[in-house]
Order: sequence, then structure tokens, then C-alpha cells
Amino acid sequence: MTFKYVILAVEIFFLLLFIAPFPILNAGNIAGIAFFGILIAATAAHAHFFKLLQILWSHAWGKGIITAVILFLIVGFTYVGILSAKMYQAQENEPKETDLIIVLGCKVKGERPSRMLRRRLDAAYEAMQKHPDALVVLSGGKGSDEKISEAEGMRRYLVEKGADESRLIMEDKSTNTFENIKFSFAITDKLGCGRDITIVTDGFHQYRASLIAKQEGAKNVTAYSANTQPKYVPTYWVREWLGLTHFFVFGN
Repeated sequence: MTFKYVILAVEIFFLLLFIAPFPILNAGNIAGIAFFGILIAATAAHAHFFKLLQILWSHAWGKGIITAVILFLIVGFTYVGILSAKMYQAQENEPKETDLIIVLGCKVKGERPSRMLRRRLDAAYEAMQKHPDALVVLSGGKGSDEKISEAEGMRRYLVEKGADESRLIMEDKSTNTFENIKFSFAITDKLGCGRDITIVTDGFHQYRASLIAKQEGAKNVTAYSANTQPKYVPTYWVREWLGLTHFFVFGN
């Protein structure tokens, strides 16, 4: 019984990690809450759960279902493990030199950047200091609940921090990562810039953003990653697994 309670404690801990971002609710924490909710229910009623498995295993069709579920879990955990390794590698890929930095937008609350966006902008400011000749594209449109575009909110924040405004280029039409990259390249192409870029966004987001950039013609993509608040990492990390799967299937 003691072992059962240890397992339950671990499962509840992980469940709380996905509850912690509330009121934020997206596919990442919905998936996490559902997964660990099922595990908690199975552990709490383990005697009934194993009895059900025994009943299923006594039928050929039940063996097929159990085998299929086990194979699905093995493949699934292998898949997300590989994705996680790629995501970690992408977020650590800082450049030695760069001429073009693209900062990906995030929510603006009223006329002020959200905390997540401020952290991206702090990383962008650091990148600007390290690469004083690089142009910086601020990419993000205006949502229905935002008073100004994300690009404008980013510009104001960076200028207030002391950034050189002449280096800042605004892309204020995009509504997602694919458009961030596509619309930014449409602007920088006209300026004669190449398509090798450094992306500033949260670490969990870097891998998908780099894949989109390469799909749009970039050969070399590097990263400056924002310091994401720990309570958001599990939710957004799982959300990126789903976003990457969508990209692999649909190409955007």
C-alpha cells in the first residue's frame, strides 16, 4: 500500500504542474491533465483496473486492444523523447555572429507586453547588445483583445530599455508562427537581407520556429531563448509536441 501512495503522490505532483498555469488553458495542459487524471484513477482503483485487464486478456480481441495500447505508448514515448531532445538542442543553439534577428510576438495586455513577451524582449535586448550590427524584426499582429499590435508593444518596450530604434523593423500583420516567419522574410527580402536568421522566442518554441524558417528558405537558424517561467514549461512543452506533430502532418 505504501508503494501505491508513493505512485499517487508522484502522479498528483505532475497533475498539479499542468494545473499551475491556470487561468491559461491550452492543448498542452488539457492533455497533461487528462493523462495524469487517468493514471491517478487507475492507480487509486488498481485492483479493479488489473481485474479489468485480466478479463480483457482472456479474449482474443482484448489481447489485441491491450497490445495495441502498449505499442502506442512505446511509440508515443519514443516520439516525444526524440522531439524533446530536438527541442532542447534548438533552444541552446546561440550564434557566434548574426546579421538578422527575428523576435516572435506573444500576447500584449492592453498596451503592455505580457510577462512572457517581456522575457522574450529581454532576451532580444541581450542579443542586440551582443550583435550591434544586426537588424531586428519585431513580429506580431494585433489580436481582437489587444489595443495595439504585438510589434508595436515590443518596439515601445525595447526603446524604453535603451535599444537603438533605427535597428528595429516592425512586422505587424502576423497571427501565428508560420506568418511570423513568412511575413518577416517578405520585409527583409526587400531590404536585401539573407534568410539566415537568429530567432528570439521561448526555448520550447525554438525547434518548431526553426523548422518553419528552414521551410521558408533559411539554411542556418540560430536562437536566443527567453527564460520561461518554470510553471509554464510543462504545459507549453507538451503543447509544442502537438504543434510539431501538426507541422509534420500539414506543413504549417
